Amino acid sequence: MRKLLIATRNKGKIPEIKAKLDGLDFEFVSLEDVEAIPDDFDVEETGKTFEENAILKARAYGDMSGLLTLAEDSGLCIDALDGRPGVHTARYGSKNNVEKNKQLLEELKSIPEEERGASYVSAGAIYDPGSGRLETFEGIYRGRIANEPMGDNGFGQDPIFFNAEKNRTNAQMSLEEKNAVSHRGKMLDRAREILLRGFS
Repeated sequence: MRKLLIATRNKGKIPEIKAKLDGLDFEFVSLEDVEAIPDDFDVEETGKTFEENAILKARAYGDMSGLLTLAEDSGLCIDALDGRPGVHTARYGSKNNVEKNKQLLEELKSIPEEERGASYVSAGAIYDPGSGRLETFEGIYRGRIANEPMGDNGFGQDPIFFNAEKNRTNAQMSLEEKNAVSHRGKMLDRAREILLRGFS
């Protein structure tokens, strides 16, 4: 069975990725499982787009490990903030997500509900260091920013990202519910198709 490296340091993302790719004929390994990758090594996200950052990570970790590698970059783009924090989501304000969410809500405090639209964007890349083959794909998830954090599930900005159709935030959904509608879920549906078609 071929190994597939899930190249993320974000422990919240790994269960979502594994759940979406469950049943594929791959052995999933994490960065911590690969001796060739130091524990303190991170790829500098210098790309101007989510896709560029996903490619940077897939190539760097794939070349270091020699393994087929899946990498992802994602973030929150808020309409009223001209698309911020965007590709800088992970580095925007505090590293602590509770504080980061407080900051975003403070920036939006005077914005009415109908103007609080936002998109979660997830770009993925699968890279095979043996052949040099690279595939990229994307998922976009529309919603709005809630007036206050709600829910205890998920991670990141899930407590403040409100899905009007479900009438709750991402953090109020189960993993299965969130994966069915989220940006990462959509991105991973494409990854699954690509892995089934060509990398197995």
